[in-house]
Amino acid sequence: MKIITVNREFGSGGREVAKRLADELGFAYYDSEIINEIATHAELDTHYVERMLENGAPRNYVVTYSRTFHMPSAIDANMTRLYSVQNKVIKEIASRGDCVIVGRCSDVVLRDSDPFKIFVYADMESKIERCLGRMQEDEKLTIKELQKKIKQIDKGRADTHNIISDIRWGDKKGYDLCINTTRINIKDLIPYIAKYAENWFETREK
Repeated sequence: MKIITVNREFGSGGREVAKRLADELGFAYYDSEIINEIATHAELDTHYVERMLENGAPRNYVVTYSRTFHMPSAIDANMTRLYSVQNKVIKEIASRGDCVIVGRCSDVVLRDSDPFKIFVYADMESKIERCLGRMQEDEKLTIKELQKKIKQIDKGRADTHNIISDIRWGDKKGYDLCINTTRINIKDLIPYIAKYAENWFETREK
C-alpha cells in the first residue's frame, strides 16, 4: 500500500500539487471526499463539518491520541465526534489502495502506515496571488482581509496538528519532502515530485 499525505499552507497550491501528483502516479485522490464521508458518518451538514474542522481544535482541546479523545465539558461535544469520525474515515479510505490524501492531519493519523509525507508552502505574496486567482466573484476580499484569512486558516491547521503530534506543523523534521511553490508553476514540478516519491517507496520495499 502506497500512501502520500499532503499538508499545506493555505494558498500555497498544495491541493493542486496533490491532485496532479495523484493523476501522475495513478493513485486515488481524497480531499473534499473526506469531509463528505465524515458528514455522512456523523449525520451532520457538510458545510458545518468543513467549517468546524477548518477552524481547528479549540486551544483547550486535550487529546490522548490512541483512539481516545478527551475534552472539557464546556467545548461542543460535536468536536469530539468529528475528530473521532475523521480518524476512522481517513484510515478506512487509506485501506482501499494507493492514494494521495490532502490535509486532515492524515500524516499523523496514518503514521503507523509510514506514508510519504509532503508539506507545501510559499511566501505570503505568492499565497495571496493564488487566492486572488481562484477567488469567487461574491467574495471580494481586500488584500488585507485575504492575508488575515490565510493566517487564520494556517493557524487553525497548525493548532490541530500540534495537539496530536510531537513535531510541529510545517517543521521539516516531520516530512519527507517540503516544497516551496513561491513563483513556481506547479504543473512543471509534478514529474520530479512523482519520481522522488517513487524512489522513496522503492527504498521502503527493499
